[in-house]
Amino acid sequence: MTDLQTLGQQAKEAATELALLNTKEKNQLLENMACAIENNTEEILKANQKDLEQADENGIKEVMKDRLRLSEERIEAMAAGIRQVVQLNDPIGTIKHMWKNEEGLTIGQKQVPIGVIGIIYESRPNVTTDAASLCFKSGNAVILRGGKESFHSNQLLVSILQEALEESQFSSHAIQFIDDTTHETANEMMQLTDFLDVLIPRGGEGLIKHVKENAKVPVIETGTGNNHIYIDKDAQVNMATDIVANAKAQRPSVCNACETLLIHKEVAAFFLPAIEERLIELGIELRADEIASDYLPSATLATEEDWSTEFLDYILAIKVVDSAEEAISHINRYNTKHSEAIITDNYFTAQKFLNEVDAAAVYVNASTRFTDGFVFGFGAEIGISTQKLHARGPMGLEALTSIKYIIYGDGQTRA
Repeated sequence: MTDLQTLGQQAKEAATELALLNTKEKNQLLENMACAIENNTEEILKANQKDLEQADENGIKEVMKDRLRLSEERIEAMAAGIRQVVQLNDPIGTIKHMWKNEEGLTIGQKQVPIGVIGIIYESRPNVTTDAASLCFKSGNAVILRGGKESFHSNQLLVSILQEALEESQFSSHAIQFIDDTTHETANEMMQLTDFLDVLIPRGGEGLIKHVKENAKVPVIETGTGNNHIYIDKDAQVNMATDIVANAKAQRPSVCNACETLLIHKEVAAFFLPAIEERLIELGIELRADEIASDYLPSATLATEEDWSTEFLDYILAIKVVDSAEEAISHINRYNTKHSEAIITDNYFTAQKFLNEVDAAAVYVNASTRFTDGFVFGFGAEIGISTQKLHARGPMGLEALTSIKYIIYGDGQTRA
């Protein structure tokens, strides 16, 4: 069984060493990691094939296997993600604000690493390199605990990153991997208060809920994506059809895919048949309320449960609403505060939607699929936070830092 106490102590020591590196040194080590990923493409594909074969044996759906599957292109994208992190400004050591108080003390806020970050995640091997590179650039050691579905891929990826560090005479303990995928080890990780400064779960609703309820380590919640698109009465049918098709079908197994379509009653009769035709071509199953069903011959009747479900599949729930106000109310009741979109040519309705919808990312006339750290220019992401404390939305380098107050005096004492 994995000795988490030893891993924790090693990570803490590595974090101290990592915090002393300058930006140029960190960037060179990250470039070495990117090259190592590229140079081991064949081995990574072989390890990933083991995971895919295991997925077949366990009857995992094809749509979920897409999250797991690697290709030469995806491996190249992983290396590119590391290199984009290299190009980002290093936040560590930045003085965000400085002022002088009444006593003549000069007080400043300096960005510093959090320390040791633990990440529990499922299925997607690219999380391994995204998390490792972001943590490293922000001066944090990381302990990774991936799911059993991607065990072989994750284990090899971490060993490649560690070897790249060792070849550069830097501690491989800065990036560590828990090779035990049992629930007992995950639960033990959640109790590592002496070593972990924060724990970030990234996966399905069950994983995130379990971590929130059982962790003693501080948690940054990365949420599930029960995301909506609202088609307003002032929308364009072609734009609406294109955006809905992209948000639902381009990659339905990811957290920024659309799960529910809301549409204004004044355009439902005209828009829904066109949308249905496109979605049927893409293999989407439609579940509609009674009004929407009148315009959608292929749809089955939606249940109350459908409105709160993150399908992660080729399924879309559809509801007709009387107004933008009703759409906003529905979204704020059922959403997971991830990504929401409105399609409209009405500026005032768009602004109302932006102001009143409670979510980490709110779009006007664009697909929810853009909620992604790489797309937002963060190089990669550690996850998409749906909470409101410390970090919200795609979490890049800034979200992995803390503040240290630095104070300069010239002999002051407090009366």
